[in-house]
Amino acid sequence: MKLALALIFAAGAASAAAAPTYEQVRAAWRSSDAVLLDRHGDALQSLRIGLHARRQQWTALTDISPALPLAVLQAEDQRFMQHGGVDLKAMGQAAWDNLFRERPRGASTITMQLAGLLDPALQPKSAGGRSLGQKWDQMKAARELDAAWTKQQILEAYLNLAGFRGELQGVNAAAHGLFGKDPSGLTVSESAILAALLRGPSAAPNVVARRACALAAELKATASCRDIETDALLAFNRPPTMPALPAAPHAARLLLKAPGQQERSTLDGPLQRQVQEVLRQQIMSLRERNVNDGAVLVVDNASGEILAYVGNAGGSEVDGVAALRQAGSTLKPFLYELALERRLITAASLMDDSPVDISTTSGLYIPQNYDREFRGYVSARTSLASSLNVPAVRTLVLVGLDRFHERLRALGFDSLTEAPEYYGYSLALGSAEVSLLELANAYRTLANGGGHGPLTLRLRAPSAPRAVLDPAAAWIVSDILSDRGARAITFGLKNELAATYWAAVKTGTSKDMRDNWCIGYSARYTVAVWVGNFAGEPMWDVSGVTGAAPVWRDVMDYLHRNAPAQPPQAPRGVLRRQVRFHPAVEPPREEWFLAGTETSEVALVAGAQRSPRILYPADSSILALDPGIPPDRQRVLFEAQAAQGLQWQLNGQPLGPADRPYSWQPTPGAHELVLTNGATVIARATFHVRGAQ
Repeated sequence: MKLALALIFAAGAASAAAAPTYEQVRAAWRSSDAVLLDRHGDALQSLRIGLHARRQQWTALTDISPALPLAVLQAEDQRFMQHGGVDLKAMGQAAWDNLFRERPRGASTITMQLAGLLDPALQPKSAGGRSLGQKWDQMKAARELDAAWTKQQILEAYLNLAGFRGELQGVNAAAHGLFGKDPSGLTVSESAILAALLRGPSAAPNVVARRACALAAELKATASCRDIETDALLAFNRPPTMPALPAAPHAARLLLKAPGQQERSTLDGPLQRQVQEVLRQQIMSLRERNVNDGAVLVVDNASGEILAYVGNAGGSEVDGVAALRQAGSTLKPFLYELALERRLITAASLMDDSPVDISTTSGLYIPQNYDREFRGYVSARTSLASSLNVPAVRTLVLVGLDRFHERLRALGFDSLTEAPEYYGYSLALGSAEVSLLELANAYRTLANGGGHGPLTLRLRAPSAPRAVLDPAAAWIVSDILSDRGARAITFGLKNELAATYWAAVKTGTSKDMRDNWCIGYSARYTVAVWVGNFAGEPMWDVSGVTGAAPVWRDVMDYLHRNAPAQPPQAPRGVLRRQVRFHPAVEPPREEWFLAGTETSEVALVAGAQRSPRILYPADSSILALDPGIPPDRQRVLFEAQAAQGLQWQLNGQPLGPADRPYSWQPTPGAHELVLTNGATVIARATFHVRGAQ
């Protein structure tokens, strides 16, 4: 700031007027804060950038309480309106008085002080004050300013440039920092305190109050010394406060870089505040379930403009939009889209939702559904809409791990920095860490029929999208995600996902219930929500429907309050056919197919029926007793598939029917569990139980 004013002053000195103009000085002024504006030009968030001094926006003289200029003129320059920048009479009186004073008094006019503020070369070089040469240059500069500026301009500039207390520079910062108000609201008492500070910004509070009291008496003001002492005590015993604009702190940190910067963003102010409040209320309602943080992103599908960016409404400094967390089931739509696109499945294909173990380099991978139940054969539509885990893993085996990893990278998941083998088949269930920003843009790509482009917080011309997904396959996935009937076996028909208008939506919950997601879209908007704990603590009994989904629904309802969303038209290459299932695992229905994959009947192939086997415990497994649980309270559930008519035997002793789980109290040692029909052993599993350590 000082450098900028010095350059202006130097430029002015080289001109005929030899002084910077009022317009130049005002234009060079920079607040120490930068301000983020919304798309309509309204202020959303202020952020301090400059750290050398605390400055606010320039304040016009007409926006300052009249009490302050009167107090300043009385304290600093009583003949301000009569002299021409230098008060020779006051200088003579000061010279005479200094003959009889231990501490000399000065006679610098407000105009002379302003000249010193504008030109660093006129600043005192030592505690002894300015040299005679500096004094001469200061008087010369003051006369030039007085000749070029009006008195009102000089007083206004002085009040904006003067230091008042500590780092507070200018009347705007002083009024807010000391009294928490705009300069227009300053009282007579507060004005007297500010005027007294000009003579000694670092003076003790009682000294400032005494000077302000004397000044008020000179002005014959109504403010009493008691009032002034009280105001001074309050002002100097609290931390400086500045105007708060706490609507978009995380977006502000991304865009604001320079003091005085005013950056217009893509954010919509009313929407930003609405989303912030909705998230705050939901987090408060979930506190008893150990949910403390959350984040929301709202995106315009066509332009990629971010309309709301709430990094966290829980009070943390962490930016939840950019933070990496486990994706949970939110990656499944892209897996099924890839399988549809490659014509490996259709929405009517029957998927086997039964226990499966997959050999990997690190051992067996045995996925489980969220509710730890299995549905048998279900269609791909039901598998995706109801977020069944086992069919998703089987689909990933079908598609190929490398190909799915490559597709996710193409969708903008740059956080997947490891090789596909690092994530393994659990990638289908969201074991990888991703950001809310990445998820929102990937779902926006589905909403746009496979066209992918960057998101932006800055207003700009829209860029041409890049085709990443097959439009027809993306449309079918969107149709599945909007199908409340298909998701009913997991979520029921009535829940926060069931909007009264067209919307496609997916939830996700990470391992140990640490992250909860809900991302969905209409034709115009994509809304992405995360709730959880940045500290990594698990939530207590919070699902996608009860955690993030209520926020998603409230925001979507707000966005479509005046214009309900309509379903998108089917693109070319998509056909609708009546389909029946044999056996009738699902009722007949009309289904969408990619052209060339349509069928009227879906039947299990011969030999597809599952054979009897022990699901748990796995053969050669090792179990351990928990030392923190009493032995008589611990249980192991024996589970089998296709075990109708079969019996359990453990170590040669019969346990009972095997068509349902059997609860066994474990004992240390080696054990053999078998399925038998009474005459023949159908399946066998050996396992070992370790005692409590």
